[in-house]
Amino acid sequence: MKRSIGIASALILWAGLAQAQVSKPKSATFSARHELKVVVPEGAKKVRVWFALPQSTPQQTLAGLKVESPFPYRIEPDSTEGSRFLYVEAAAPSPGTFTIVTTFRLTRTELLSHLDPAKASPLSEAQRKRLGHYLEANAYVIIDDRIRRLSAQIVGGEKNPLTAARKLYDYVLDYADYWVIDPANKKASPVGSTEYCLTTKTGNCTDFQSLWASLARAAGIPARIVYGSFFKKELDGKDIDQSYHCWTEFYVSGLGWISQDVAVADLFAQEIKLNDQNVTLVQRTTPAGYFGKDVKQVEYYFGNLDERRVTWSVGRDLVLAPKQDAGPVNAIPKAYVEIDGQAAKEGAGGAWTRKLTYSEVNPNAGTK
Repeated sequence: MKRSIGIASALILWAGLAQAQVSKPKSATFSARHELKVVVPEGAKKVRVWFALPQSTPQQTLAGLKVESPFPYRIEPDSTEGSRFLYVEAAAPSPGTFTIVTTFRLTRTELLSHLDPAKASPLSEAQRKRLGHYLEANAYVIIDDRIRRLSAQIVGGEKNPLTAARKLYDYVLDYADYWVIDPANKKASPVGSTEYCLTTKTGNCTDFQSLWASLARAAGIPARIVYGSFFKKELDGKDIDQSYHCWTEFYVSGLGWISQDVAVADLFAQEIKLNDQNVTLVQRTTPAGYFGKDVKQVEYYFGNLDERRVTWSVGRDLVLAPKQDAGPVNAIPKAYVEIDGQAAKEGAGGAWTRKLTYSEVNPNAGTK
């Protein structure tokens, strides 16, 4: 067991955190460059690109968005969640590589939630109907009899949805280990999979959040997975891509949408033995670095989010606009590319790569 804290102790800590969070939330401003390189194969007739953009949310403010593209572009919301993407289409493009670049200035504010279980209540029938989409399974966020039994076992007879959600959070923390802790023996799935996390007891942020979302939905708690990236201090100003990260939002009647980041919390739920194989991976998986086991961080990430991140998109099994040819898109933490109606692969040997670089700036200074 990585953690010994129980629900009663957690409630005390929630109250303590709420008291500490009376002060103004922190904020940070970044100048960012988001680059997508696409390799066009010989004979390609059509290339279509949906490139992730920073979303408009209560926690982040976007300014000065600029687009560089060799082909016409437009901004389109997806048909599933309404996240905005930069859409680029190239007919009969010349073989070779083309690059799309967006630059922008983003101010992100820390999310501090004052979670009071006394304000939480079960969903009404109207809410259940309105939020029904977030209670259903996805291709890799499964809800089968095994998940239903496990969820019921974890939640027990708990009727308060906030406390039930916390029980599921604690379960995933204790059950699985983030793969970066032991990269020689643990790996992540390539798709973000409930089944993978449940079977292997490991995975990356998407695997952790898939398992949590499956258990939450099975318990009648609406949940959606949010994809973004960190703006880490150690990569500030460096020509190194800051991959992606995801977290979950769940809905509780009386409190609204609540964020949790059980994947990052997992790293602080234990004392990790750092070595040459894992030290860089562990440090880059947290917003501000890993400094040992920290129960306060574990409590923080149930309801709160730090300011050093950006939101790119929401949801799984996405239907885009204009509609893609190759079926629902599992998720878009970076981009989605189709070549002649087929989904193109990312990375070495694939058809596209993404690079996100950034610098923190003084919010009172001019735009870089």
